[in-house]
Amino acid sequence: MANQRGQVVMADDEIAEFLAQQRSSTLATYGPQGQVHLVGMWYAVMDGAIWFETKKKAQKTVNLRRDPRCSFLVEAGHTYDQLRGVAIEGHGVVVEDEDVVWDVCVNIFERYNAPYTDEMKPFVEFMAKNRAAIRLDADRTRSWDHRKLGLPEMELGGSTAPYVG
Repeated sequence: MANQRGQVVMADDEIAEFLAQQRSSTLATYGPQGQVHLVGMWYAVMDGAIWFETKKKAQKTVNLRRDPRCSFLVEAGHTYDQLRGVAIEGHGVVVEDEDVVWDVCVNIFERYNAPYTDEMKPFVEFMAKNRAAIRLDADRTRSWDHRKLGLPEMELGGSTAPYVG
């Protein structure tokens, strides 16, 4: 059988499009005893980089200050033939510059809520208060798009199927 890994890799433009379209992600950092600390995150894509906003004293922020290594995962699809994803391994850079934090907060607000307007300023100000931005500097990017395998469409099944909306 041919190497399926090579068949499913996304091109850079496909990765960019996928990340621009998705909503949920998982960020992994290293906790104080070396355990993996996983958190669900909303994210921004700015100038080709992944960004997050979080509290300055959040566990993930503390973890990244101690050990900047992190991993990021976005995955979509409910059946094997539709699975797509991007995993990025790299280093998280904590940025406290208020202008950068503001830009990240506005980007995330627009991705997940609505276009930013002056009326929305109080919401974004609240969002940015006591926050830091985290920029993910990528060392390695892996991707997969099982739709490229040309498999027949699979029916959604299993005990979790009734909960997929």
